[in-house]
Amino acid sequence: MLWNLFSRTPDPADMGLETFAEAVKAGDATVVDVREAHEFAAGHIPGAVNLPLSRFDPRRLPMGRPVVLICQTGVRSRNAVSRAHAAGRADVKHFAGGMSQWRMVGGDVAA
Repeated sequence: MLWNLFSRTPDPADMGLETFAEAVKAGDATVVDVREAHEFAAGHIPGAVNLPLSRFDPRRLPMGRPVVLICQTGVRSRNAVSRAHAAGRADVKHFAGGMSQWRMVGGDVAA
């Protein structure tokens, strides 16, 4: 059997849409948006904290409950979650679908 180069094992740091939506609705996690301030101002998850990737420091992530990182498409939040894990923050995940997927499914957005 040939190995499929395009398949990959799910990354445990990735959070899917359903799990993310449940966490947002229940307030079970702190959402940290790593997009730049002007992107955040144009629309973000209600209650999210803005820590832009350009100045991202894992030591500034909120403590006390799980953290979910988000960006526009999942690329910047994946970078940030890698940095957070390298700094010892195992309680940090990222929503791989980003704001693009969140908006596409009609998720709440604050301005």
